[in-house]
Amino acid sequence: MEIRNLGASGLKISAIAYGNWLTHGSQVEEESATACVRQALGEGITTFDTADVYANTRAESVLGRALRGERREGLEIFTKVYWPTGPGAHNDHGLSRKHIMESINGSLTRLGTDYVDLYQAHRYDYETPLEETMEAFADVVHSGKALYIGVSEWRAEQIREAHALARELHVPLVSNQPQYNMLWRVIEAEVVPTCRDLGIGQIVWSPIAQGALTGKYRPGEQPPPGSRATDDKGGASMIQDWLRDDILERVQRLRPLADEAGLTLAQLAVAWVLQNDNVSAAIIGASRPEQVTENARAAGVRLDEDVLRAIDEITGPVVERDPAKTRSPRTRSFSRE
Repeated sequence: MEIRNLGASGLKISAIAYGNWLTHGSQVEEESATACVRQALGEGITTFDTADVYANTRAESVLGRALRGERREGLEIFTKVYWPTGPGAHNDHGLSRKHIMESINGSLTRLGTDYVDLYQAHRYDYETPLEETMEAFADVVHSGKALYIGVSEWRAEQIREAHALARELHVPLVSNQPQYNMLWRVIEAEVVPTCRDLGIGQIVWSPIAQGALTGKYRPGEQPPPGSRATDDKGGASMIQDWLRDDILERVQRLRPLADEAGLTLAQLAVAWVLQNDNVSAAIIGASRPEQVTENARAAGVRLDEDVLRAIDEITGPVVERDPAKTRSPRTRSFSRE
């Protein structure tokens, strides 16, 4: 497993991180979830990403039990705060001081740990002053409940402003967690240059576009039985936008490139993400241990420049690049992610 620094910080993490969004506590039974975590550890993955909102806190509990007994110093455990948890009352979401302080305590209890390595703002909160949010995060760090802080799906100007406050408060803002893959490149124009300048690394989610880049979905055909596109617990709605025939046709045209490189399409997709020098890690999810193994093998793979150019030529017409696509809800009148 390749090990990288998280941004310009001294924290070292595995280039492949294991995440449990849409799986633990909902789509996947706990026995299977635990098997996937054990497989991740066997592949050398030491970085685990979750959030309090995943399965309405159940995902954190499942991950905590799956990691029980492991040497804590050898793991990097990340979680997030912002989206509604519990019954979703008026203070059960957002980045207010109240919600952050209550949420970190709940996350630590569920994860069975005294601290998390990285505590992330899951979205930008337009209804709370940024100063209040950053001061609360600073107190979380200074109390020893988190070692570093990060954000997720924040725009470049929001990241820059938060970083300036973090410097004043003497806390390390070291990461951003955006969606990023061959088809979704909205961070490249503004977020990545800003983060390079500030020493912030990307921990990217959906490197295989919810499975669309695996090649299992073919244009003009029904999704395979048992695939995410047939899941009625949330998976189908998340992948639906990627299942257009024009996208799926382009994905199939990537197959010869993967074959020539000795990779599966999924491995090609993950390796492509890791080529970006501002990416510290790619988050993979899994419902079966063999999926963990397949994706983990992309760590350390270097794609030749001609392969990268060919990928750009094939995917170009269907790539989304608009920086405005990175956005957070303007009000708290939203449904659970």
